[in-house]
Amino acid sequence: MQGPIGVFDSGYGGLTVFKEIQKKLPQYDYIYLGDNARCPYGIRSFETVYEYTKECVFKLFDLGCNLVILACNTASAKALRTIQQNDLPEGKRVLGVIRPTTESIDEYTKNNKVGILATQGTVLSESYKIEMNKFHSTIDVFQLACPLWVPLVENNEIDSKAAHDIVEKDIQRLFDQSSEIDTVVLACTHYPLLLPVISQYVPENVTILSQGELVANKLTDYLHRHPEVETQCSKNGHLTFYTTDDAKSFEANTTIFYGQKITASHLDV
Repeated sequence: MQGPIGVFDSGYGGLTVFKEIQKKLPQYDYIYLGDNARCPYGIRSFETVYEYTKECVFKLFDLGCNLVILACNTASAKALRTIQQNDLPEGKRVLGVIRPTTESIDEYTKNNKVGILATQGTVLSESYKIEMNKFHSTIDVFQLACPLWVPLVENNEIDSKAAHDIVEKDIQRLFDQSSEIDTVVLACTHYPLLLPVISQYVPENVTILSQGELVANKLTDYLHRHPEVETQCSKNGHLTFYTTDDAKSFEANTTIFYGQKITASHLDV
């Protein structure tokens, strides 16, 4: 039976990816689920992230989704592979945001020196380094956890002095690892909202990559290559938003991530 495409994130950040997916593929139906009641995921253990992610993915399956996108780097790093290998019911698919980013990185770097800015959980998982070296063994990966960036975005302090000070210091720490980095991946879905600040402190010749567009392009390609999945996706252009926390609070905070107001409902997981 056909169903919407599910998009899952631990909170708001996945809306930056979902916005690009929906812009690229507006014909499909979508359900977005933010696990705001239990975020942030970045500081939690592998086991906890796996359990929370699995619960939310199966809730989306219960709502009729046959394909779910983990629009969350931490969930993609800590839970995706285990779910794919051990938990998927027949006919269901789950995809993440790390592989679409790492597969195409060679299209951007000229000298094979790539920087990763991410949450502590994503950095500790080594997922970007593992995936990138799987596809492109000659690429050197330099990682930095930026734990203060998400609070800056969620507190709407994007252009504050604190944001500039913190971002400048973290960018310097990344380039202290290698001054030859020519491509920087914003490997957290909150980080693109800091792009106007980040771009002021990254050297001019460095390419900065946000994931939304990369993931949207790869999902388009995936659906084209897998007609057996594509035909299971309903196409009425309907959007549904759920949060595990308070719906009104969720609605009030989504504009910064999604670019427009939405109507959401509470969902127990």
